Amino acid sequence: MAGISPVWRLLFGAIIGFIITTKLRYILLQKSPCFATFGKSASFQNQSHSETLIEDVVNISELSEDKKLLFIGVMTAQKYLETRALAIHNTWGQTVPGKLIFFSSSTSKSNFPLPLVPLKNVDDSYPPQKKSFLMLKFMHDNFIDDFEWFMRADDDVYIRTELLEKFLRSVNSSKPQFIGQAGLGNKAEFGQLSLQPDENFCMGGPGMILSRDTLRLVIPHIRYCLKNLYSTHEDVEVGRCVRKFVGIPCTWSYEMQSIFYHSFSGEEVFTGRLKTKEIHRAITLHPIKQPPYLYRMHSYFHGLHTQDLRYNALNLYRDILEMENLLQDTKPFGNNDLINHYNISILGMKPVLNKFFPVNRDETLTWDFISKHIFSISSINPKKRLEAYQQLAVSDVVMEVMEIINKYSKQRGRVIDFKEILYGYIRENPLFGVDYILDMLLTYRKYRGKKMTVPVRRHAYLQKAFSQLEFKEDINQNSVPSLTDMMNTKINIIVPLYGRLENFKRFLNNIEVVFLKTGEKVHLAVVYFESEQDDSTETKMILEDLKRRYPAYDLRLIEAKGPFSRAVALEVGAKAFSPYSLLFFVDVDIVLDVGVLNRIRLNTIKSKQVYFPVVFSEYDPEYLENDSEIPSLSEERGYWRQFGYGIVSIYNEDLRQVGGFDTSIRGWGKEDVDLYSKVVRSNLTVLRAADPGIVHVFHPITCSPELEDSQYEMCWGSKLSSLASQKTLAKIILSNKQKYLSSRE
Repeated sequence: MAGISPVWRLLFGAIIGFIITTKLRYILLQKSPCFATFGKSASFQNQSHSETLIEDVVNISELSEDKKLLFIGVMTAQKYLETRALAIHNTWGQTVPGKLIFFSSSTSKSNFPLPLVPLKNVDDSYPPQKKSFLMLKFMHDNFIDDFEWFMRADDDVYIRTELLEKFLRSVNSSKPQFIGQAGLGNKAEFGQLSLQPDENFCMGGPGMILSRDTLRLVIPHIRYCLKNLYSTHEDVEVGRCVRKFVGIPCTWSYEMQSIFYHSFSGEEVFTGRLKTKEIHRAITLHPIKQPPYLYRMHSYFHGLHTQDLRYNALNLYRDILEMENLLQDTKPFGNNDLINHYNISILGMKPVLNKFFPVNRDETLTWDFISKHIFSISSINPKKRLEAYQQLAVSDVVMEVMEIINKYSKQRGRVIDFKEILYGYIRENPLFGVDYILDMLLTYRKYRGKKMTVPVRRHAYLQKAFSQLEFKEDINQNSVPSLTDMMNTKINIIVPLYGRLENFKRFLNNIEVVFLKTGEKVHLAVVYFESEQDDSTETKMILEDLKRRYPAYDLRLIEAKGPFSRAVALEVGAKAFSPYSLLFFVDVDIVLDVGVLNRIRLNTIKSKQVYFPVVFSEYDPEYLENDSEIPSLSEERGYWRQFGYGIVSIYNEDLRQVGGFDTSIRGWGKEDVDLYSKVVRSNLTVLRAADPGIVHVFHPITCSPELEDSQYEMCWGSKLSSLASQKTLAKIILSNKQKYLSSRE
């Protein structure tokens, strides 16, 4: 060493020192609890916090070869195991073309048999870098030779597994791949994530996918990546690690923004309308923070699949009809009854606009004209705005048309965007479907070759065809009574009474003739408030006489105290019957027919459904000409009271569950809207339908100025709506105008 210069001695010592330091650092890291799990899966074998053992979780013996395409690891936490994780397991997790496992903290456990791996020495603290990297390590150590692709997913993502499988089978999995929506950070973080100009990361929310080679190449360096973190975002650090040690970035593709879709609209995203182009073209959708909306999304995509199946069935019907027409003499199908059973002659017709030929003028199908408004011969007001359901139907049709137009847009290097409907025609064909003729303004965008953007107009001739009727008995025998039991259910009619003696007499006569004389299973409770206008003695005598003539029936008069309140009356009447009874709330101005009882029994389901029938309300007979010649339930005689919710049937225990009537409301009105709102907000279903057996007989309406403003406004709205039809009022106005002009002359 004497002959070696001091410089070389210094350099040699530095090298030896570096080697010794590195070796010591490696030994210390090996002993560090942070990396205690970096072994084979045996390090997890003592973890039995969930009902599913780790040995069962890693078992893939039940998977066929075609089901070994994709392994999905869902990163979650203890507090989300029985909400978000369970929702994923019950929905899209059932159709993964491979295996799905949830990864959580070391102490995590679930009351449900979820495929769960509690990662040793990992907690649920944020940021979850350690959890993310150790999840990838577990994938590598246990499944690297079993699957082609490995996906890291969040517990608030929805994955359309059938589309993901189709996408992955179109990509070469034998090469290093890092697939997802490329991110650079938001505006506030831009330039602060220590990313090089050519670096990016796959956003973790909508999911990141690694090929087998990518996972194999990156895993040996996870220790280094976890010890050299530059940000608090685990997806950024995974991307940095892949870029450094595999040499590939996340897919730089504009298309990935729509395939791996992440919305920046907050937690309310995906809670509204689902039929949008963003949702339809996505493979993964993020974020869905509330589990009920994940179930809703799953149901929606099942509905789309059902539509596809029905469309395919229609095409088969068309093929059958075409073959039958070509081979008429040979009777190819043998059993013609089978052909007629499926209505092949109707369902098999091609979607043209001249399927139906009217025999006379009355059978002519009329078109409604639409632009900003709708013009219809079937409406009294020929020009009116499009109703919400009409706007929804038109937008749905337009979206489906645009999907057809843009189906091969990628291959053709162009895309066509919808701008607006200039005008159109709509009609409903009861046998075949709904016909549309639409004049649409579109934008043609060519992005390959000679780029251009030009507006274009196109006419679309469409028919949304009806499919075969399907009947399904949706009755759970364990929770819903049989049809026979339903028809034998007693109905407890509750009617409030305050004055209106003559109306009460008519009401009792209707009850007697329709229900009591025919032996129907009903009870009646009249909740009586004493009025200065009527004699209470006579009221009681009328009901006592009815009870004497029908002693087998429970007909009771309940006297209420204090100022009149319909809400109080109905609440008092409901409490007079058992908690398990079926209640029907009605008014003395109503006339019922015998069919009403069966509709109440069928449409009111305990713990599931409440029936709010739409009542037919008669107009003031003073304004009716030739009253006897006007048919019942016609537009001239009355109208369907869409805004009224006072007539309702509900089980008593369901009424209690939603909170009952608000007894602080005085007088008539508002209590019905309050109850309807409570039922809508509950887990009960509302059935709202026009019932031809419930008729509200006209009576003069007096709106007391002492009512609250909202009640007073409702009262006047009902009063004015009950005068006469628009057609009758128009005649009166025109007649008075002509008289006025004549007097001026």
